[in-house]
Amino acid sequence: MMTVILQPGSEARARPATERGERTRQRMVRGAATLLRQHGYTGTGFREVIAATGAPRGSIYHHFPGGKAQLAGEAVEYAAGLAREAIAEPLDSGDPIGALRAFVALWRLEFERSGYRAGCPIAAVAVEAHDDAPELLDTAAAAFGRWQEAFAASLRTAGVARPRSERLANLVVSAVEGAIVISRARRDPEPLELAGRELEGLLAEALAAKANR
Repeated sequence: MMTVILQPGSEARARPATERGERTRQRMVRGAATLLRQHGYTGTGFREVIAATGAPRGSIYHHFPGGKAQLAGEAVEYAAGLAREAIAEPLDSGDPIGALRAFVALWRLEFERSGYRAGCPIAAVAVEAHDDAPELLDTAAAAFGRWQEAFAASLRTAGVARPRSERLANLVVSAVEGAIVISRARRDPEPLELAGRELEGLLAEALAAKANR
């Protein structure tokens, strides 16, 4: 990290430049997440990110000294966090069915906004070979794992036993991600919606079984 020595009275002038730089950095991360959804890792380069975000070319390696792999990894983490935040309320209140509905609705909305051209940026990174940056697979796996653990924790809060909650959480994330891929291929949200309804039934059965014990 570069250290800047400030002259007296210069703090107010220096802070906006730092904030401006961070805004540029975050804009590039958001732009990369959008491009990954539409074009995958191979089709998303610094040139495309700059064109999409209007970021200065000279800012690339200043903000991402690790290159494209670092930018893609941060875009994956950003997308994972955004999705988790969107379903936080029902998850944290022990309403896994409400969380599932919100999860499916989130991806359907993203489909509609993109004209059914965009999928999940995390899956986009996970399905490509990364011999030059194997850490990206670890980043994607960790993102999926955080979603699974969040659903499992919500199920446990609702009274489902740990082994069952973990299996159901794995199924929810796996099925929704697979349905996103099929919906994108068909340019139709129906596969995603059908998967959501079937998953909702399974979660309802698990909660009912807990209540009848």
